[in-house]
Amino acid sequence: MTQTVPVPNGLPMDRDAGPFDPPSEITRLRAARPVSPLLFPDGHEGWFVTGYDEVRALMADTRFSSRLDLDVVHVPYETPGMPAATEPSPQMPGVFISMDPPDHTRLRKRLTGAFTVKRMKALEEQIVEIAERQVDHLASLTPPVDLVTEFALPVPSLVICALLGVPYADRENFQANSAQFLVKDQTIEEKMGALGALTGYLTELVTSKRAEPGEDILSDLARHDDLTIEELTGAAFLLLLAGHETTANMLALGTFALLEHPEQLAELRDDPDLMPGAVEELMRYLSIADIFYRYATEDVELGGETIGTGSTVVVSLLAANRDPRRFENADELDIHRQARGHLSFGHGVHQCLGQQLARIEMRAGFAGLLRRFPDLALAVPADEVRVKSDMNIYGVHELPVTWTVSS
Repeated sequence: MTQTVPVPNGLPMDRDAGPFDPPSEITRLRAARPVSPLLFPDGHEGWFVTGYDEVRALMADTRFSSRLDLDVVHVPYETPGMPAATEPSPQMPGVFISMDPPDHTRLRKRLTGAFTVKRMKALEEQIVEIAERQVDHLASLTPPVDLVTEFALPVPSLVICALLGVPYADRENFQANSAQFLVKDQTIEEKMGALGALTGYLTELVTSKRAEPGEDILSDLARHDDLTIEELTGAAFLLLLAGHETTANMLALGTFALLEHPEQLAELRDDPDLMPGAVEELMRYLSIADIFYRYATEDVELGGETIGTGSTVVVSLLAANRDPRRFENADELDIHRQARGHLSFGHGVHQCLGQQLARIEMRAGFAGLLRRFPDLALAVPADEVRVKSDMNIYGVHELPVTWTVSS
């Protein structure tokens, strides 16, 4: 039964409950009204969905569109220096997460074969080797070191570069521009500058692959004559961004979470068979890709509320994954939990295409760290670790760690 609660004025963003937990206002709102009105800073009256069942139902309902070009994009938080949108955003060719079927289906099916469970399993040995080489590199350094710079970011960057056929030597370019693009309060000029630099680079890359294809995913895409260069560029942008930013943040934030739960860390180190389940639980517990948007194309009943046509709907996967109606003791990290069914990879037609790849990378990355560094520890107090509440993908900016160096 819906309780009377104040309508949030803007999306609550302050991680006041701790670095791993949703903002306390969101937790209270989910308990009282899991489908709640939300007043946007530009005056739009939209909705905020936080309950597990409600989020899952919404993401499977095609009446909720993913297209940004249907109406003005209403942003649920203040963006200093960025003027409110006055017209819909043009659709970026190839970026299929912002499309609906059949356009979404046409582009996604070109990639489905590249990310099958079977193909990812075949790549597992190569991914483990990449993680092990990076562990070797980390062990060669004198602590304290930043785990983000020296391990969490390089591992998925190396993997996605190898899969896509992107020269790893260009990583500083695409890493810096993708990070700039993801900052929430950047001006439109700064965001467009970062996007322009990335797409310009990728346009040259996919054009060269169409002329001389190799043995990589972007070359496979480029062989499809029905895909334009603009579509190839957009798909490459999406795959490159998602392929390193998400896993990098999970490796770093997941390590932080395990270090803050030493008993579970010790169990996981002693019993590597717990790793697959622990990875699922860490994804549920942290949900680093948290906030998503949908747009109601007609009046829809959801969770006892009527969401009107044209409403912007904000979804919190972190809140849904912490819903005690779905997971017992949901705010606790429990590596023994059967966390399958979490929504960290989304649900419905937009469920993450690279989820098996991400799982393999995390299993390999965490396993390598725990085995090589039995006394890995934070090099600073936990409250000094800077979290990415300013970014569209959550994580930590840096994770200073230390360990005992063998003589």
